[in-house]
Amino acid sequence: MYCEECKQKPATVHFTQMFNGKKTEIHLCEECAAKKGVMFLDTDNKFSISNLLGSFFGSGNLNIHEITAPSPSQRCPGCGMRFMDIVQNGKLGCSECYVTFDQQLEPTLRRIHGNSQHVGKIPVHGGKKVLVKKEIERLKQQLQQAVNREEYEKAAEIRDYIKKLEKKLS
Repeated sequence: MYCEECKQKPATVHFTQMFNGKKTEIHLCEECAAKKGVMFLDTDNKFSISNLLGSFFGSGNLNIHEITAPSPSQRCPGCGMRFMDIVQNGKLGCSECYVTFDQQLEPTLRRIHGNSQHVGKIPVHGGKKVLVKKEIERLKQQLQQAVNREEYEKAAEIRDYIKKLEKKLS
């Protein structure tokens, strides 16, 4: 079987994706697979968590014919890591990596976590305080918007409610 992309070399990378009960397969040579950004565990190496985590990158819930990788020379300005380093290690170098490799990371984060934005968990003890603090933050944004729109009566109501919630916290 020959590579479906270049149709010249034997296909050595066989990618099968199951999504919503629909099976899609693509067969590529190693070079075309690398160009498309399809990453796999290296079977010659021993199993490791970093290899497993690294294998998640590049194969999200996407149409596998549209998988793209960043340019090999693109580096994170914060730590200097390349996307291939992240794939190999299974770890990001710094918080700036999330911004630099946003397009490549988002499908993977969505697939693993169900969302690409961290919302965290609310602790059982003290969780009510966290909810009240979040409500205060939201209300402060609404207050600022009301002031910007020159809706001073509404702003005064929001301000009074914020004070009431802040007393509750104390």
